[in-house]
Amino acid sequence: MDVLNYWGTGRRKNAVARVLIRSGDGKITINDREVDDYLPRFFWKSQAMEPLTVAGVEGKVDVLINAHGGGLTGQSGAIRMGIARAILKLNPDARPVLKKAGMLRRDSRMVERKKFGQKGARGKRQFSKR
Repeated sequence: MDVLNYWGTGRRKNAVARVLIRSGDGKITINDREVDDYLPRFFWKSQAMEPLTVAGVEGKVDVLINAHGGGLTGQSGAIRMGIARAILKLNPDARPVLKKAGMLRRDSRMVERKKFGQKGARGKRQFSKR
């Protein structure tokens, strides 16, 4: 039997996730580790796996993820987008539900840069009137 692979790339902040979906029994690995091991917080895991439940393919496909850059919050957001894009290639009929849930839109928020003469992006030196 020929196993078809569907790829999707997701990005958020400085994180990038390359996602491969293929038919299987629901095994999910991130960087050759189990999901619970790699994403210990419930929010990270639920955010990353949301597209599978919304599209109704949870437990029907194997997901292999390669994530790098940024922190775990950015990586979970990138994984979410990558899985959603891969599901689109697997099943184009899932587009309306994924789009309505906002999983196909890139989150463009980035860290604001530090400005010279200041302590941070917004933080200024303390002002003394006298």
